[in-house]
Amino acid sequence: MEQKRTTNPAEIDFKKKFDLEGKTIIITGACGLIGRAFCEAVAQHGGQIVVADIEKANPAQYAEELAKRFKQKIKGFVLDVESKTSVNTLKEFTLKEFGNINGLVNGHQNKSHLIFEPFEKVSEENWDKVVSVNLKGTFLTCQIIGSWMAENHGGSVVNIPSTYSVVAPNQNLYKGTSMGCPAAYSASKGGVDALSRYLASYWAAKKVRVNMITPHGVWNNHEEQFEKNFSNFSPMQRMSYNHEVASALVYLLSDASSYTTGANILNEGGWTVW
Repeated sequence: MEQKRTTNPAEIDFKKKFDLEGKTIIITGACGLIGRAFCEAVAQHGGQIVVADIEKANPAQYAEELAKRFKQKIKGFVLDVESKTSVNTLKEFTLKEFGNINGLVNGHQNKSHLIFEPFEKVSEENWDKVVSVNLKGTFLTCQIIGSWMAENHGGSVVNIPSTYSVVAPNQNLYKGTSMGCPAAYSASKGGVDALSRYLASYWAAKKVRVNMITPHGVWNNHEEQFEKNFSNFSPMQRMSYNHEVASALVYLLSDASSYTTGANILNEGGWTVW
């Protein structure tokens, strides 16, 4: 969208800048903890959504629930982000259903099966799986869907790295709990961060903005000891909630962020300032 050339802010409807009406947004990992908040936020701001996730997550059902509640076009799609064929089919499905793509949100991730596995015992198979979903999956969606936007009218890509692509995990956080953070997760998310910065520069002249949101400590009925540990290390002395992550997405997808690219919104409660 072309921006008004003016020095007079009174000529700008700032509230309307955050409107997503008429925009078609693809959200991967859409049925997850943060993904559902992303979908809710986009729908509340008038966006049309392709709810993309693995078959087990039943994206069609969630899309139907959203469409009924918001009375707008929202479609589900079963996606394997590791498959170029699947991502290509997602692009074609979206264009057939909506005729356009204005935004891509890469909310997919894999780390849960490695949570209890120490670095010394990580198998190549497990390493490859995490890197394949998190990094290769983001590469494929950006290459196929981001390229389409670059070749057409532009758009917005929002990727989700991690606090652990900014700083290393504090191992004391996990003391007294059954939790941990796998090295493959940090490595893959660091790749997402680097790829995002590369593409922000690569596509800037083609009106595709590429930005990031970095969440941390998103509460999901965690162990009591972990929540206590987290509060001790966080400047805000609490974990975050998924809806607090989603607010940043509206900004990055909308015209409100028309001059923002290559940015990483650290939605982590000040974790990395210490």
